[in-house]
Amino acid sequence: MNAPAVTDLPVVVIGAGPAGLAAAAHLVERGIEPLVLEAGPAAGAAVREWAHVRLFSTWGEVVDPAAEKLLAPTGWVTPDPATYPSGGDWAELYLQPLADALGDRVRYGSRVTGVSRAGRDRIVDADREAQPFVINYESADGNERRVRARAVIDASGTWATPGPAGGSGLPALGEKAAADRIAYRVPDLKDPAVRARYAGRRTAVIGSGASAFTALAHLADLSGHEPGTHSVWILRRGISGSTFGGGAADRLPARGALGLAAEAAVDHGHADAVTGFRTGAVERDGDRVVLVAEDGRRLEPVDEVIVLTGLRPDLSFLSELRLGLDERLQAPMALAPLIDPNQHSCGTVRPHGVQELSHPEKDVYLVGMKSYGRSTAFLAMTGYEQVRSVAASLAGDREAAERVELTLPETGVCGGAGLFDRPEPAGASGGGGCCTAPATLTIDAP
Repeated sequence: MNAPAVTDLPVVVIGAGPAGLAAAAHLVERGIEPLVLEAGPAAGAAVREWAHVRLFSTWGEVVDPAAEKLLAPTGWVTPDPATYPSGGDWAELYLQPLADALGDRVRYGSRVTGVSRAGRDRIVDADREAQPFVINYESADGNERRVRARAVIDASGTWATPGPAGGSGLPALGEKAAADRIAYRVPDLKDPAVRARYAGRRTAVIGSGASAFTALAHLADLSGHEPGTHSVWILRRGISGSTFGGGAADRLPARGALGLAAEAAVDHGHADAVTGFRTGAVERDGDRVVLVAEDGRRLEPVDEVIVLTGLRPDLSFLSELRLGLDERLQAPMALAPLIDPNQHSCGTVRPHGVQELSHPEKDVYLVGMKSYGRSTAFLAMTGYEQVRSVAASLAGDREAAERVELTLPETGVCGGAGLFDRPEPAGASGGGGCCTAPATLTIDAP
């Protein structure tokens, strides 16, 4: 039996999150069959892990147009476009219905372990582009499986690889040994077990972006109900006029309110700010831990540590592909200058598509938060425009692929208070954290 032509194969989409499912919807609209491989047990598995956090963007900004068309025949009701969903709302009211509409095109419990060209490792040139892609994955039953594809769209995000506490980008000495006292997510203090972990305790929060603001604000609220609850806010830089974002001047009101809440936590004594502190070591002190800076400074012991220093892309399963990635951001070469957090925030990143997302390996695309590498200036709308362009290109419609169909909203003072702390020169955006998706663990201001 002859093997099917490459063009008869599906496009494999890695990840059933916002960008991945939108990609599948655009492919269906173009008459191209997608196959979505999702490691988790349901759509939006990563989003569900921050279900308690509210987005900065409204419903009207986080629903993809092609997805909405696919959902329409199912009787899906569009949420009020002016309201702000939580991560849980986004997953339950939009992502899961969209995955259900895609039916058996979505396979859950399917963790991709490798992607390559059939019969060609990354070294071999001969007849390379004529070969289909092969995708190895572990299925829900624990077996190893393989599927062939005409193209690969990696929308797996960055949620699974949070940044470490260490100020050098490496884990601090002793960080792994103190894992029982360290969390890398914004805690859900409505969960009784989580609440008990922080109530009446001293917690260090490492990071200077929206996620850190969220944690500080929530812990400050907890301190009003649980005496003895106190935060130590660890910043790698100093405090300046832009540390807390735009406040009332921010055109994303929810984000501005969050910055003001974090500032109030410090002003009202619920949190102490420690500036210029780059963590070098985490030492045990009985049931508590001591943070030690690279310059030798030692802080008073704390009971818990919350590390919110950014996210990183997992590129390990793409090692046999020829990717063109920026050496700093780990983003596609043509995209990196547009999203450099030293220069840009979500308000200054222009819409982009297949041209900026292409790699030396033809028909491989990193989209959504994965495409931004270590930058966090990401909007869901930007990801939807990416996948629209990629789907058009795969359908052979170059004119549509190269046409910009997105006008981003004015986002005011988007820079200044970035989502995550990173070592940047004075005056640079602090990471440029913006408005949606796993990478912007964005937020409900109390």
